[in-house]
Amino acid sequence: PSRRADPSPPGPVNLPNALTVGRIAITPLVAVLPFFGSATMRGLAFVLFLVAAVTDWVDGWLARRDNLITDLGKLLDPLADKLLLFGTFVPMYLLMRGERFVVPATLSVPEAGRFPALFTLWWVSLPLWVVLVVLGREAFMTAFRERAKRRGVVIAAIGPAKLKTIFQSIWVGAAYAWFFAASLAREQGWTSGWWTAFAQFNGSVIVVSMTVATALTLWSLALYLQRYRFVLGAPARSAAR
Repeated sequence: PSRRADPSPPGPVNLPNALTVGRIAITPLVAVLPFFGSATMRGLAFVLFLVAAVTDWVDGWLARRDNLITDLGKLLDPLADKLLLFGTFVPMYLLMRGERFVVPATLSVPEAGRFPALFTLWWVSLPLWVVLVVLGREAFMTAFRERAKRRGVVIAAIGPAKLKTIFQSIWVGAAYAWFFAASLAREQGWTSGWWTAFAQFNGSVIVVSMTVATALTLWSLALYLQRYRFVLGAPARSAAR
């Protein structure tokens, strides 16, 4: 009887890869639009971030479900993640600068164009050390995984790292929502009532998710180093013939 031919490997042009390319394409807009002064532009940046975050999950799910994992996808997906991370943290740091732990007189943002989060009765900015920890960890893990790959070791994502990504997305999404909402509040003159409740709730989400994501960033890094510390050692020399 004739044998059925094995299915051919998926080509690089497929829906998951197209979604990844689209995520890369909109990242510059996500990074630049928050610096425009209008609530409309900042609202668009928030929507585009949500699109990028959703497609990040969808393209991976589709690739696994339909067996569409390709070498191009393995290259582009982490690249898209790193670009989006850098493209959101830079505007977050620059826009969230402001006085820390100063009781605000009103719920208008302390300085025009600056958007620290309102946590209970204090304005809380994004500390530079947190940005350096998050971005530095991602840069280190990229190099660490590449070194492991050259030694034939695959470093799979662990639970705390996956949780870190979830809380990181909540953190960035809440910050971008705050840029939009605070800009709209300034344009409309909102200072009390439901706006007070929203500002405090959104600020609490930012601060709590930032704290948890930063802790998970450090914890997951420590676990990776503990489990794969042999990768940092010198490669074993092959025996002489």
